[in-house]
Amino acid sequence: MSISLQSPSNIALIKYWGKKGRQEPQNASISFTLSQSVTQMELDFLPKENNQKIELDFLFAGERKEKFAAKIERYLASVANELPFLYDYKLFIRSQNSFPHSAGIASSASSMSALSTCLVEMAEEIGFEDYPYTTQAQNCSYFARLASGSACRSVYKGAAIWGKTSYWADSSNEYAVDFSAAMHSVFHTYCDTVLLLSAQEKSVSSTAGHSLMENNPFAPARYAQAEENMGLILSALKAGDVDKVGEIAEEEALTLHGLMMLSRPAFILLSPHSLKVIELVKNWRKDTGLPLYFTIDAGPNIHLLYPHYIYNEVQDFIQTELKNYCQNGQFINDKVGG
Repeated sequence: MSISLQSPSNIALIKYWGKKGRQEPQNASISFTLSQSVTQMELDFLPKENNQKIELDFLFAGERKEKFAAKIERYLASVANELPFLYDYKLFIRSQNSFPHSAGIASSASSMSALSTCLVEMAEEIGFEDYPYTTQAQNCSYFARLASGSACRSVYKGAAIWGKTSYWADSSNEYAVDFSAAMHSVFHTYCDTVLLLSAQEKSVSSTAGHSLMENNPFAPARYAQAEENMGLILSALKAGDVDKVGEIAEEEALTLHGLMMLSRPAFILLSPHSLKVIELVKNWRKDTGLPLYFTIDAGPNIHLLYPHYIYNEVQDFIQTELKNYCQNGQFINDKVGG
């Protein structure tokens, strides 16, 4: 049997940084789901007689990647009690991304949401019904979360909330929930251009960064700030307030990197080009009055956030002032979708 699908990455506006228990967030987060930055995955599964261990054959972009394969095997073993049929089949996984690895786009979000959705589809194909939750989306999101926290938001179009917050009634630490229906139409075509300032692998992984929050003296204040910002940004997303959303997104991005610099030990993922681009974006916004903002994930690359109606102006700005700071002049034009 064979399953083939694609799943997108996402970009967080309210950042999730710090976790507890079994891959649960210390604070709620919300993200835009992207449309062009996707993982394409094919899962073939063949019945086998030896059901004592999980068997996996994995290729990424047509090549064997032992590090990736080992990560997937560990994940499959961690959910095998909930999906016991994994022992009964040999799995063949073929995966590739539409965007370069280490590009400042969360490849773990797209890849692990793709994998979790494949597993739920596989369960349906073989008649497995012992799911933890009621809906397919909840189950896909739940299993994606166990693989990579942010991946649980990628199973929804438009925008998704993950983590319990007092500002959204059905929010949960166990899985993400859809927010797109409540979002103003201006954000349904919102743009995200990713400036590829560096393609080097991060010096500190996100997993290691999350663990350093346990001893960060500023962690309690951060979690309180995140909850306050959730209330503010949800209201702004409903109202179509692009400036308020942009202001909060920038604050969240700089807070994230501030927390890294205040960790013990401290680490810095921003580059000199990151700081220069931030300065140029702020100056351009001030000079033009147009709502161009930025956010940053756990790396040096900059995401430009802006409504579609200023697309041409932003593209001109990228070509004239920002492209030179990108490695080999590379950037990716993406947008909210799913």
